[in-house]
Amino acid sequence: MQYWVPKNVVIFEEEIKKSRFITCIQRTVGMTEAKQFWSEVKIRHPQARHHCWATIAAAPNNSQEFGFSDDGEPALTAGKPMLACLQGSGLGEITAVVVRYFGGVLLGTGGLVRAYSNGVQQALKQIETVLKVERNLYQLVCDYAQIKLVQNLCKQYDVLIESQTFQTRVCFELGVNQEKLPAFQYALNEHSSGQLVLVDKQ
Repeated sequence: MQYWVPKNVVIFEEEIKKSRFITCIQRTVGMTEAKQFWSEVKIRHPQARHHCWATIAAAPNNSQEFGFSDDGEPALTAGKPMLACLQGSGLGEITAVVVRYFGGVLLGTGGLVRAYSNGVQQALKQIETVLKVERNLYQLVCDYAQIKLVQNLCKQYDVLIESQTFQTRVCFELGVNQEKLPAFQYALNEHSSGQLVLVDKQ
């Protein structure tokens, strides 16, 4: 599986009816990192009234890794609209935190939804992305005479050689893109008459 993830950190700031909104977006891997980023932003802005956040902490289609918080704003006026914007981007491993310094003028629920959504949308326009390929770990044992063959097939099928151990035989640890796995296994089998076998390390 592969998906796009943020490459850079983006901060977008605007003032709406005397309230100051600061949107911070960066890549976070997993819910723990997402909450850590939220805590860091909170520490940087201790005087702010609200620190609302939303995250897609893993692949963009993994809804179990979605999270959001309105952090004291009326229910569903901040975190949920922010999450909707992140979902619309198609990116994974991304967290947005919007800091609000209250300016004394109430925006109403519609105004809040627009303010928090717009901050995230504007920040997303500045995001640079990089393609993440999810790989599973496999072990492959071969003879010394087969090293070149294995290395060439790895290159051909976008397989990462994580490590190589040289003993009586050679042990490879390989990071394999699941979409390329069937073709890679078939090629190994064809070129070695069934001698080269992948063992799942998960």
